[in-house]
Amino acid sequence: MNFWCDIGVNLFSDQFAADREQMLARAHAAGVNHLVVIGSDIAESEQNQQFCQQQANKSNINIVTTAGVHPHYASQVNDSWLAQLKQLLQASSVVAVGECGLDFNRDFSPRPQQQLVFAEQLQLAIQHNKAVYLHERDAFDTQIAMLKQHSIQRGVAHCFTGNTQQLRAYLDLGLYIGITGWVCDDKRGAELQQAIRYIPNDRILLETDAPFLLPKNIQPKPKSRRNEPAYINYVAEKVALLKQCTVSDIAAASLENSKRLFNFQSQQHHD
Repeated sequence: MNFWCDIGVNLFSDQFAADREQMLARAHAAGVNHLVVIGSDIAESEQNQQFCQQQANKSNINIVTTAGVHPHYASQVNDSWLAQLKQLLQASSVVAVGECGLDFNRDFSPRPQQQLVFAEQLQLAIQHNKAVYLHERDAFDTQIAMLKQHSIQRGVAHCFTGNTQQLRAYLDLGLYIGITGWVCDDKRGAELQQAIRYIPNDRILLETDAPFLLPKNIQPKPKSRRNEPAYINYVAEKVALLKQCTVSDIAAASLENSKRLFNFQSQQHHD
């Protein structure tokens, strides 16, 4: 059996409200023994951190979290957000700063405010020696310029959907690449499928971005369109096919990479 780390779960999405514990049990049964849950604003980051604390000795899965402010919410930060984020980054269960970055596709927050909030988080990542957990949509050139300006060398391009040129730019900075079920979509994911072969095995991370991005290669198709960590192997199957290696190769590499990036304490697998 392969063991997995899913580095992208939106744990407190309303879609998991009715069966969060059962979803985690299914993940464990599928071999997922590490989860990174995503904080998209201060409130969610705090909620995640409290959950990680409560689960520390109860769960069969090692659950850790990111803490940060997504660009969509950059205009909603209050005066104390930075102080609150610094406080969160003291917690051992908080392994990365983010989800942070730039989104010029939807522009839910004004671009100057997005850049301001992103820059503050990049500084914090450096100061606290944490990985950055990056979001980017239609803002690649500005984002890569800011990463270079802040000398960012440790982090992950979360839910990477870009092309080979963008992939190489992230790799050149020393970053890891997070691959989701987007790669299983032969129409939308065509550029990403082309780029996959250029990701070295020691830089690839796997994520479901659950409950979003249900892999299209699941057979038979689930009744619900909701994605969950138990489906991580379908992402790996598509990656292995494109990279012409085995699913076990991808499982082992991505698990090792996640431990290295997020400084997981090595955890014995619980039955």
